[in-house]
Amino acid sequence: MSLLSVHDLAVARGGMRAVEGVSFTLDAGQALILRGPNGIGKTTLLRCLAGLQPPVAGRIQMAPDSAAYAAHADGLKSTLTVAENLAFWARIFDRADIAPALAAMNLQGLRDRAAATLSAGQKRRLGLARLLVTGRAVWLLDEPTISLDAASAALFADVVRSHLAQGGVTVIATHIDLSLPQAQVIDLTEYRANPGAPSARPAGFNEAFA
Repeated sequence: MSLLSVHDLAVARGGMRAVEGVSFTLDAGQALILRGPNGIGKTTLLRCLAGLQPPVAGRIQMAPDSAAYAAHADGLKSTLTVAENLAFWARIFDRADIAPALAAMNLQGLRDRAAATLSAGQKRRLGLARLLVTGRAVWLLDEPTISLDAASAALFADVVRSHLAQGGVTVIATHIDLSLPQAQVIDLTEYRANPGAPSARPAGFNEAFA
């Protein structure tokens, strides 16, 4: 069953097209790896898939409220504890049990620590643990292993593989080999837009607030 289909997609950054002509389909249990140099448009494409900015052209087919987006920012409330941060997000997505998320990202021993006191890697693990309390089938991940040591990156790879095994899908911008089963790979260099191509942004769209 197809959970995410993208047809001839073009996205823009700074008023200019970044990539165009991107097409792919992900069925349950499949992963897509986005490759390409810095600035090619990986983050812009993920933001478009997440609904944070409109595409310039093309079509995205995905069930409403089925995507969870993990960006570079961890999205934590510094004064709340690890457990309180996860509980906050769990309530937003109408879920209650945070124990599996704590265990999956090895956060049990930190559950009563304020987020402000965590290391960069610990904050990243907590930010990624939020994916597990969303109940969303489509994970959109922008360099998820940044700030993670090798052991934590392997732990997160296990989390992603488990998500795929349960019928989810994921699109990941990463240069790290996460050893995901039968992952598709798209190098966005092949889809670079013509230099100077205008974005033709929708009327009323202000990229500063996307």
